[in-house]
Amino acid sequence: MDKAIHLLICASVFAAASAHAAEGGGSVYPNGAENFVAGALPPPGLYGIAFVNHYEASRLNDFSGKQIGIPGFKVRATAITPRVIWVPGVSVLGGDLVAHMLAPLVEVEAKMGGQSQKKSGLGDITMGLGVGHHHGPNLHTILGLDVTLPTGSYRNGDLANLGRNYAALEPVLAVSYLNNQGFNGDLRMGYLINRVNKATDYRSGQEFHLDYAAGWGLGNGWVLGLGGYYRKQTQLDKQMEVELPNSKTSGMAIGPSIKYDSGRGWFLTAKWQFEKNMKNSTQGNALWIRAAMPL
Repeated sequence: MDKAIHLLICASVFAAASAHAAEGGGSVYPNGAENFVAGALPPPGLYGIAFVNHYEASRLNDFSGKQIGIPGFKVRATAITPRVIWVPGVSVLGGDLVAHMLAPLVEVEAKMGGQSQKKSGLGDITMGLGVGHHHGPNLHTILGLDVTLPTGSYRNGDLANLGRNYAALEPVLAVSYLNNQGFNGDLRMGYLINRVNKATDYRSGQEFHLDYAAGWGLGNGWVLGLGGYYRKQTQLDKQMEVELPNSKTSGMAIGPSIKYDSGRGWFLTAKWQFEKNMKNSTQGNALWIRAAMPL
């Protein structure tokens, strides 16, 4: 229960846009952000992606998944996150090199027991390198390594914060099966290795997570299906190097998901996901919209 209550005190935003994992139940990764076309690398060039996300939760769960009754509890977060992807046309290990960076612009509001706080600004920046492979006309993969930096503002004891106040390293594997008319499937899997939050001497446990989407292409640019995420902390949190019992976070989300491909180089995805079986975390719902285009 202590960790779950700590969630509100530590609410970070692009993460609170999916408000969960590790310290306070939050994460440096916005669970559920990826959708269709997660693992298919475009041709060499510069590309822009815009993520728009809104998350709300009025339920907080303990380590067993039971709701904790906190009067007036509510977390709301909105994020607009530009992402730049560069495919330089360089061959590495038989694939194509790719680099990316994203910088979330976020607004978060937290309420509890008659208190409230609202903040807006830059969140934690993520950047990374990867190698993409095309295994045929339908199957594509990207293997990469991301680093998240503590660039968002943070103040210990505040109800709402824009950053997590620690860095994280994340090996990533993304897989896409694309079909204009027929089955489409996507997975984006990552493993978070978190550093210490020096303001609280708290290290969030390592965590496996995946975003998924599955649908059917209608042959006219549209894909209709389902999407969401699954996450499970594999290690206990530590504070002052002491393991905290019952501190692992886990949960999942599912909801309707769609994609529209214009056939002219740009596409849109959208989904509405509902969280289920959350432990040591908020439990709410989120809207995700993503637009991708060449620059």
